[in-house]
Amino acid sequence: MKTRKNFRRAGVYSAALLASTMLTSVAAMAQESQAVSLEEVLVTAQKRSENLQDVPVSIQAMGEAKLEQLQVSNFVDYVKYLPSVSFTTSGPGFGQVYMRGVASGGDGNHSGSLPSVGVYLDEQPTTTIQGALDLHVYDVARVEALAGPQGTLYGASSQAGTLRIITNKPSTAGFSAGVDVEINQVDGDAFGHVEEAFVNIPLSDTIAVRLVGWNEETAGYVDNVKGARTYGRGTADTSDDLTISNAGVAKDNYNNSNTLGGRAALRVELGENWIITPAIMGQRTKSRGLYAFDPKVGDLKVTHFYPEGSNDEWAQAALTIEGKVANLDVTYAGSYLKRDVDTRQDYTDYSYFYDQIGYGFYWTNDTGGLANPSQYIQGRDGFTKESHEFRVATPDDKRLRFIGGLFYQRQQHNITQRYKIDGIGSDIEVPGYSDTIWLTAQQRIDRDYAGFGEVTYDITPKLTAMAGIRFFKSDNSLEGFYGYGTGYGGTGERACFRTGGVNGAPCTNLDKRVKETGNVPKVTLTYKFDDDKLAYVTYSEGFRPGGINRRSTLPPYQADYLKNYEFGWKTSWMENRVRWNGAVFMEDWKNFQFSILGANGLTEIKNANQARIKGVESDVTLAVSRGFTINASAAYTDAQLAANYCGVTDAAGNPITNCASPQAPDGTSLPITPKFKSNLTARYEFDLGPYQSYVQAATVYQTGNWANLRLADRAFIGRQPSYTLVDVSGGLSRDEWSLSVYIKNLTDKRASLNRYAECAISTCGPQPYIVPNQPRTIGVKVGRTF
Repeated sequence: MKTRKNFRRAGVYSAALLASTMLTSVAAMAQESQAVSLEEVLVTAQKRSENLQDVPVSIQAMGEAKLEQLQVSNFVDYVKYLPSVSFTTSGPGFGQVYMRGVASGGDGNHSGSLPSVGVYLDEQPTTTIQGALDLHVYDVARVEALAGPQGTLYGASSQAGTLRIITNKPSTAGFSAGVDVEINQVDGDAFGHVEEAFVNIPLSDTIAVRLVGWNEETAGYVDNVKGARTYGRGTADTSDDLTISNAGVAKDNYNNSNTLGGRAALRVELGENWIITPAIMGQRTKSRGLYAFDPKVGDLKVTHFYPEGSNDEWAQAALTIEGKVANLDVTYAGSYLKRDVDTRQDYTDYSYFYDQIGYGFYWTNDTGGLANPSQYIQGRDGFTKESHEFRVATPDDKRLRFIGGLFYQRQQHNITQRYKIDGIGSDIEVPGYSDTIWLTAQQRIDRDYAGFGEVTYDITPKLTAMAGIRFFKSDNSLEGFYGYGTGYGGTGERACFRTGGVNGAPCTNLDKRVKETGNVPKVTLTYKFDDDKLAYVTYSEGFRPGGINRRSTLPPYQADYLKNYEFGWKTSWMENRVRWNGAVFMEDWKNFQFSILGANGLTEIKNANQARIKGVESDVTLAVSRGFTINASAAYTDAQLAANYCGVTDAAGNPITNCASPQAPDGTSLPITPKFKSNLTARYEFDLGPYQSYVQAATVYQTGNWANLRLADRAFIGRQPSYTLVDVSGGLSRDEWSLSVYIKNLTDKRASLNRYAECAISTCGPQPYIVPNQPRTIGVKVGRTF
């Protein structure tokens, strides 16, 4: 009964938002006598170019103009305008994305579960094992968000949905170029700047090249304030106590970053039927400091003792070949991605709460004296990803249509993490790694093979049926070393069974592999009432492969599956002046993978039985009058456990639900996803003398949510409160020149994007950190086209 009430409330919330938006505008629309209509939106969600309103999939698409209007430059900027999408982040390049409430609150650490949402750059998947690339958004044709399982056409990492970033392609139609320069100020203090440029050059009637580049310097807003921490030996004698200070690294606006990147693409037309598009793209993001604050120290303040930051470099080479064989459309899409991430993290919370409070100040150096027990982490993650897809499609104007193909990808993740204590004794450190008390040096390889196909048949001119299936095989392995040297602890060298190891480790104590096969189907019925209105029902499934736990004593975790039942609609009204789309869905998530930080800070992944998710998502766009447009979208998501989470599995990895004190009982809400998320944008374009001008306001609202699933974690970390963010902008343009002024986060609202502890809650206790949104930012942007 409670579930039914929540589901009905979902419809009420969504209808209320849409109705209020429409009612406020209907009078003005009725008075408008000039011809006004919304532009057609083209998408390629079904791997064909189609009108958004003709695609029976819940899609939100943000075109190039919309992205520019909303001042979108990165991942966090665009996902806040996608109601079905939720996310966590710990800084640039470290975002985890979720859709429709399919989130368990895993920590996102290395050797974790594969993402449940796939991210594509054009035709190529870019989701690495640890998460998606944080691509600077410029010269991008559109961003598409496909909600619900997309496993038939998009595979393993599209269990809950898919995000697609579609770049502008080279064109032989003519020369074009543009440059934009921006300066901004964050929190009334530090300044940042952005430089962007593109050029499209036809080299002949059949060959063109497009070059794009960007440089972004973001200002910091978190202060690392001066402080001290005292380590004691746990005795009445304090003569051996040690007090450390962060005076050497304390700094205002501690967290700044620089992003430098570029893209080059070539278009070669071979005759009338074949097009070859090779492309290469690369980006480097250097981040300094911490993008979180400690509420015990103060708003946007932290006290950390070691240098922190990351260097994230990646490059992708891609090739797309499109052509015709007889009447079949043939496409090959392949890519090779290389990503290297170097990180350095302060880990003194662990040193203090676990080593010092739990056991006393005891680490020694080579002379037998006491060493400074403070820890920090040096990490290097090396990713490679190779993917190939070959598909064919019959003409889309036939009554019977087919699209199908073959897919292969291989992902590799080389992991090196050194937990360091400067000056520690050589008899304790891991051999070959000076000052390293704990070493993780592992290599993970995920291999995926698939064959897929969808058949569509027009039963009548109004009724269409589609059936599809994807057969898959996954083959995942993890090999290497984790633990201490022989001088300390029961893991590490003492557990090795083979000499020699990954990345220069002294030996190997982990080498496992797991293989799985299966299939996921999809069935859709679409009824088209007329050219402007359709409704559809869909049953679809998504999957995520299982894998190996980096703690070798734990069994492998199993694949998890998502079953989706959906009813949706696409409608246009009043001669295409009103567009209203939406979907109602119910999803069952079986044996879902749940990651936690266990003993010694090791990621542990266990299957957690099942959850049920119900919700509704909807968006409406209104062309109120000439130049005046309103867009509103919202999602209500009720995601709950459908069985107890006890935190234990049997020897085969199956979850156990019958326990006296579950860590999260049946009915517990899933974390990360807010119950209600919405946004509203109003834009008015008008002539001001010889200038084309505009003013715009956009607001985003979401209810509170939890960052964790387990009740004990929630008690320590706390709940993330609801928030409302407001952005405003205005500008003018004339001929080739444009000028815009904007204020992001007008009211300087502090939103919590993530809450976490630096180590396991049982170790670090109530020491939460909050990742905030960027404070109020004021910017000016000047652009010129050629």
